[in-house]
This record gives sequence, structure tokens and C-alpha cells, in this order.
Amino acid sequence: MTRAITSTLLSSEAGGPVKRTVLPSGLRVLSQSVPGFRSVTFGLWVGVGSRDEPIQLSGATHFLEHLLFKGTERRDALEISSEIDAVGGEMNAFTGKEYTCYYARVLDSDLPLAVDVICDMITSATLTEEDVESERDVIDEEIAMHADETSDHIHDLFAEQLWGSSPLGRSITGTPESVAALTRRQVAGWYRRRYRPENIVVSVAGNVEHADVVKLVRKAFERHWATGEAEPTPVRRGSARRVPTYGGVRVHHRDVEQAHLVLGMPGLVRNDERKFVAGVLHGIVGGGMSSRLFQEVREKRGLAYSVFTFGSAYADAGMVGVYAGCLPKKAPEVLEVIQAELATIAKGGITADELLRGKGQMRGSVVMGLEDTGAKMTRIAKAELVYGELPTVDDILRSIDAVTLDDVQDLAAELYAGHPALTVMGPFDENSTAFTL
Repeated sequence: MTRAITSTLLSSEAGGPVKRTVLPSGLRVLSQSVPGFRSVTFGLWVGVGSRDEPIQLSGATHFLEHLLFKGTERRDALEISSEIDAVGGEMNAFTGKEYTCYYARVLDSDLPLAVDVICDMITSATLTEEDVESERDVIDEEIAMHADETSDHIHDLFAEQLWGSSPLGRSITGTPESVAALTRRQVAGWYRRRYRPENIVVSVAGNVEHADVVKLVRKAFERHWATGEAEPTPVRRGSARRVPTYGGVRVHHRDVEQAHLVLGMPGLVRNDERKFVAGVLHGIVGGGMSSRLFQEVREKRGLAYSVFTFGSAYADAGMVGVYAGCLPKKAPEVLEVIQAELATIAKGGITADELLRGKGQMRGSVVMGLEDTGAKMTRIAKAELVYGELPTVDDILRSIDAVTLDDVQDLAAELYAGHPALTVMGPFDENSTAFTL
């Protein structure tokens, strides 16, 4: 590739304009122009997540995300944060299992600053030994804080139970032991190998012109990196062999006032054509106050304050599950009700009215979820980095409308017949037999 190549992914009439430029280095720049907004969200996505780590580097991707805020050749940590604060902007980052994102939301006139600060962090982080050691302590605190948030921590424990010791089963943050073992040399090596232009997607949404965005990004990267010619890293595709899953019951003793339960099983992979069917099913089973589980567990029986369904989809694996938080003495009954409802649904218990509500809920979620520049930025970035396509909102709504009762019923029978796993946390004996599948 010897020159930049620009194309239009969505026209103005189709919900854009969304434009894409691939630079000779392989770096991709996407933008969605939203003239009615005065804010801009700038995101820089790297195609590396915790599932890419070998066991000896467990937690390195998240560790690196922290370190990039500590300083560059041009800015120290205070300057990185204060420059964005000074214009009333917001800046943050997060690490997932398949990607890492750094983003800033600023006024449209301050986009050049946001591009310069974040690209500076990405391209010229110093990663000093002193910063590695100080941030190691911060990450230990984060791991401890997350463990104290039992309603969140149980989802990590469930992923470990479902996927075992595979990368998908490991916590994104790593463990205190794995973080303690990471050296500066290991983290710096991970940075050099993974943070390359061909593995990066820049995504911008708001009151912008695509040509201006490309110019800013190109200048920021060329200032720091000698960018040769490379092809973009392709969309992550799953292998023919699915990630192995495991079932069974595991009880974690914790002296807390509320019991937490997660019952789940394997779900759909990311690009499964039935993803819209799965979304409708999610709404019917536990996606809102009118859902089957909310009505049965909370409204009719008063067994729990919180109960909902959730799901995750990756290139070659997926999960669906139900979370409930309740008083410990009610936990066995809560589990029985959830199991009974899932069995009823799997055997054909979904009604036409529930189908209509599930489709309506999903339509509203799609449209209202794209009402800010951050959501738009995320959508076009994920389309490029992990999905490989960018459908229009109208196309998505038509796909939802096309879902039939038979579609939902067939998928429910398939998913809820899967080999289940149950994770329980609360003041129970770890060998308790009160919870069975």
C-alpha cells in the first residue's frame, strides 16, 4: 500500500456520512459526521485484549493501559490529564478481552488537542521502572476493590467456571500474583509488539470533517513513529473449534449480607446470524421490568431485588446467563424459580405478546443507544475492528422486525438445553449441597 485509500461506508441518506481511510502504515481512520452536535468523541482502539496474553503475561494488557497515562517523552502524568481537563473534556480508557480503547470527549474546536494527547500516549509512552512499580500497587488496589464489589466479581468467577483456565476464563486485570510477576521488560515488549499502526483503529464521531481528522491523525503518528507500509490487521475470526466450556456448581464462601447467583451456559459467537433473535430472547427472559424472570422472581414472589439476563459474544465463544441477588436464605428458592422458568421457556412457553415486547425493547435500545457521540464512535470502531461490517440502523431494525416466534423458541430450546454452570457467592459452606443443577 503506497497511498492512503478513502471510502464511504455509509452515505448521509443511510445514517452517515461514515468515511474510512486506510493509511500506508495500515492504520485505519473512521469518522461519522454529526453536524448538529458541538462535541466530538475521539477513540483509539488497539486490537489486543486479555485473551491474547500467554499465561506468563496475564494482566499485561490492562497493566499497559494504566501505564500509558503515566507519561510520554513530551508530557508527564499531570500534563496528560490537565490538558484535557483545562478544556472541560473527559478522557478515559478500558481493556476488554479482545481490544483496548482510549478515548476523549471534547468540544469540536478542541479535537486537535485530544488527537495530540492520546496519540502521544499511544506512540511514545516512557514506561519507566518507577512508573511500573507505582502502578503495580494501584492495580493491586483495583483488583481488591473489584473483589469487594461482589455483584461484579461473581461474573469473573462465572467466566472462570465456564471457560476454565483458558484466556477467556481469566480476569482482564490478572491476579495479584500475575501482576506481581510482570516485569517492565515484559510489559514494554508487549507494548512494542502489539501497539503497531496496522493493529490500530481511530474512530471519531461528532461535528467533524473526515479530511481534517485524517490530517490530524497522520501528523500525530508520523511525529513519533516511522511508519512504513503494512496491511491492516484483519478482523478477528474464530477458529473452527469452539472454546471448550465446563459446567457444574461452585459455591464461594463470602461473609456478605446478600447472596449472588449466576446461572449460565454457552451462547452464540459474535457473528452468528441469530444475534438479533438472541437479543429479542434476552428482552423476553430478563431484559426489563416486564420480563419473565423479573415478574416471577421479584414482582410475584418478592424473592430478590435484582434479577436479569446477560450475554457476551466473542469471535469463537459466547455465554448467556442469569444473575440474581437476594437474601441468603432465599437463594435456593430463587435458583429453583429461575430454573423452572428457563425450562418452561425452552419447551415453548413464549407468547406472542412477549415476542412483541421483546422486539420493541430491542428496537428502542438500538436507536436510543446511539444518541450521543460516544456511542456512535464505539459503533463504527467495533464495526471495523471486530465485526467487519457496518449495517445501517434501518437494516438492524428490519432484522429485528423479521424475528419470528419460531425463531425465538428454537433458539431458547437450543441455548437453555446447554450444559449449565452455576456460581454462587454468599455466607455458605463451599461444600454446600443446597444448590443443584
